[in-house]
Amino acid sequence: MIILAIETSCDDTCVTLLEIKNLKLEIISNVVSSQVKLHAKYGGVWPLLAKREHQKNLPIVFRKGTQKIDISKIDLIGVTIGPGLEPCLWQGVNFARDLAEKLKIPLVPVNHIEAHIFANFINQNLKSKIKNLFPAICLIVSGGHTQLILAKKIGQYKILGETRDDAAGECYDKVARILGLGYPGGPAIDAQAQEWREKFKIQKFKIKLPRPMIHQKNYDFSFSGLKTAVFYDFRSRPKKVRKSKIYIQEMAKEFQQAIIDVLISKTIRAVKEFKTKTIILGGGVAASQELQKQFKTKASKFNFKFLVPPRIFCTDNATMVAISAYFHRKEATENLEKIKANANLRI
Repeated sequence: MIILAIETSCDDTCVTLLEIKNLKLEIISNVVSSQVKLHAKYGGVWPLLAKREHQKNLPIVFRKGTQKIDISKIDLIGVTIGPGLEPCLWQGVNFARDLAEKLKIPLVPVNHIEAHIFANFINQNLKSKIKNLFPAICLIVSGGHTQLILAKKIGQYKILGETRDDAAGECYDKVARILGLGYPGGPAIDAQAQEWREKFKIQKFKIKLPRPMIHQKNYDFSFSGLKTAVFYDFRSRPKKVRKSKIYIQEMAKEFQQAIIDVLISKTIRAVKEFKTKTIILGGGVAASQELQKQFKTKASKFNFKFLVPPRIFCTDNATMVAISAYFHRKEATENLEKIKANANLRI
């Protein structure tokens, strides 16, 4: 089976061709056109600008992604319908519907959050190993979402908790802006934090940030107050300190650790409470090497399985959409009018 997948939920235009043979995955192509440089001057994604770029880039990315095969051999098309930015989602949905109609191929609507979970299956045998991973606790952490999900099996989910305000990745972006580190904030802050760990190790400014909601019995998150705490500390420092490399790196390290502490604490508690087998990590923030490292340490201590996608598949991509389309192939439809974008789609 050959699956074409399209992802345009935010600012990445993505097309993948995936072949599934004998329950093994082979990625024929995985093309991502990023708009990061375009949105950097705004400090975040500008939805209508992103929509325009998707409209321009989709035909180009599609041609590049399908140049290795005869498109008449495609068996199935998958497309992200939500959650995400609605103007962006509609670009992918409309392109996929037109293509499905032209090629007479059924179309599968894909949930973006579930697709981030499925990104962990890229290097797994689809039959022998995946069943043994469930039940699992899934942590999806990105620029737009921070959700803790109980996955009893594929297709059966319960959201245990989610952010009440800023998502973790959004908080990274805002703190990076405060510190003058640019956009996107995640990689910039992680790089500064890592340099601090390698060079300084001892806190000079004694920065101590809160760990919001870490001791509350629920599984919700709140990062807006953490961003505010960074701002107040930054504003209280002399101008010379604010611009100093050691202060910026020490703040980056403390901020990063505050996020990590909250994410790991709530995830481990959920695994224990619901007696699951596995921790599954997904989303753009999951690309953080320090987050992965500390999660692996904790998982090993408690003898839990821990899965995280390859780095390039943590951020938005269409390969994870193709895998999701495969698992939901029975939901494929030729009634293309039924496929609609839903910016607030729930898992």
